[in-house]
Amino acid sequence: MAAETKKDPQDLTVEERLKALYQLQTTLSKIDEIKTLRGELPLEVEDLEDEIVGLNTRIENIKADINDLRRELSGRKAEIEKANSSIAKYKEQQDNVSNNRQYDLLSKEIEYQQLEVELAEKKTREANEALEARQADLAQAQNAIQERNTDLVEKRAELEEIIAETRTEEEKLREKSKELETKIEPRLLQSFKRIRKNSRNGLGIVYVQRDACGGCFNHIPPQRQLDIKSHKKIIVCEYCGRIMVDPELAGVTVAPKEEQQGKKTRRPRQTKTDN
Repeated sequence: MAAETKKDPQDLTVEERLKALYQLQTTLSKIDEIKTLRGELPLEVEDLEDEIVGLNTRIENIKADINDLRRELSGRKAEIEKANSSIAKYKEQQDNVSNNRQYDLLSKEIEYQQLEVELAEKKTREANEALEARQADLAQAQNAIQERNTDLVEKRAELEEIIAETRTEEEKLREKSKELETKIEPRLLQSFKRIRKNSRNGLGIVYVQRDACGGCFNHIPPQRQLDIKSHKKIIVCEYCGRIMVDPELAGVTVAPKEEQQGKKTRRPRQTKTDN
């Protein structure tokens, strides 16, 4: 027996399109439920990963600052040693000068080198303070990244457990949704996806409930309801823009109207009988 050929979406009747669209909505809603089961875990995992990347960058920057400060301290130490060596040399030369002019010039050089030593020592103290502060920052960042890595391992394990439990079902649902999409003309499918994206509850197509739109619950006039039941054209809610179908097409059994349930039954009037 030859395999049944699929209809072109353009050749489907409005009723067939609406049925396929509602089935797609039901399938996508089930996928949304699975995502809801995961809760905020995916976002929490993503935030932790981003925070860890930021902390790693911070740690690298701090380490670079520490290396720069250590090089500066090494340079300051060399400056001090050089200046002290010059001071010792100039003092030795002072003992062998032949006149006061040479002695005064050497005294000025000694004074200048002593100022250089004082300045280098001041810069050394400042660099040491900065080094201690950056080392404290490094320890704090390393502790923070260790805590975040621990949290990330726990959150990932929790998320992977939930994904593992729902993976098979979600894959089947996604395959079904792709198959259903092939039955819907691209323009209608695009409109449905846009409506669904802009809807808070992810509903792009709804059925009429108690004479109202099943999405925004605004009243639908009787004539409009008849148009929906006729399946002659795609009708959207004039308030929320969702596509509407009648409960029968959606496969929903509608209970009797509440107002009918609330009515009291009248007792038949008793007629007087002649004695």
